[in-house]
Amino acid sequence: MNRLKAFAYFEPAALKEAVEILTRNNGGAFLLAGGTDLLVRMKRGVIRPAVLVNLKRIRDLNGIQGDQESGTRIGALTPIADIENAAVVHQNHPVLAQAAGVLGAPPLRNLATLGGNIGRASPASDMAPSLMVLQARVAVAGTSGQREVEIDGIFKGPGSTILAAGEIMTAFIIPAMTPHTGAAYLKMGRRSGGGDCALAGVAALLTLESGEVGKVRIALSSVGPTTLRARKAEAVLLSGALTDERMQQAARAAADEATPITDMRCSASYRKEIIKVLTYRALQEAARKARGGMTT
Repeated sequence: MNRLKAFAYFEPAALKEAVEILTRNNGGAFLLAGGTDLLVRMKRGVIRPAVLVNLKRIRDLNGIQGDQESGTRIGALTPIADIENAAVVHQNHPVLAQAAGVLGAPPLRNLATLGGNIGRASPASDMAPSLMVLQARVAVAGTSGQREVEIDGIFKGPGSTILAAGEIMTAFIIPAMTPHTGAAYLKMGRRSGGGDCALAGVAALLTLESGEVGKVRIALSSVGPTTLRARKAEAVLLSGALTDERMQQAARAAADEATPITDMRCSASYRKEIIKVLTYRALQEAARKARGGMTT
């Protein structure tokens, strides 16, 4: 471990104060949420913040509210474990609870936050694919006020988002689900039983209308520079009846759209095979839930 470089430390009690600190330091300040990733990178010397801004005293950034009619709003500082266990998430968007339940080990989920996970912009994020198929919007606060960003467009590259210096993610807004919708998130890591960074992950959502696919969204993780939509695979499913053969065809299309790398954990070719298998299985699970009249 490297010795930590000295830095200025702030604990703002209000969002406006946090935005002002970030703006004043013009990119030199880092936000501290759960700290599960940031503090590790600091200790390794990967990053050396001049300023650290702890957001934990800002109460409005934590919490989950919602119902089946209006959807769900999750504060950016909400721990992943809270999302995993919240009754309102299980009722409204169980695929998000499913994803939360396979992110790392329980101690990590107690500390890690949704905003921290998305703000890290890791291509291997467990939460981003489910948020993407659910068409979540990200509420952002900055010097120009509040705005909302579709999560599909928030990632700029590995470890990078479109947020400007001084902007802070405040909440994730997930619209209510339509009837006969089902979704699933599946991942594969190097260790069985979860708790590992995904070698590849797939979230799939299907809405059925008179037995046909009225809506489909598929998102892939760990197989590109960012979490990505498998739009060609989606088009396959919209082109005809939802059959097992068509789901297999869509799974092959998703694998073709993936652009993975080979690293010490896995080869690119194997990641493509994983995507093909996981996409097919996720579509099967989503279809089963949709046919059963369940929401995600």
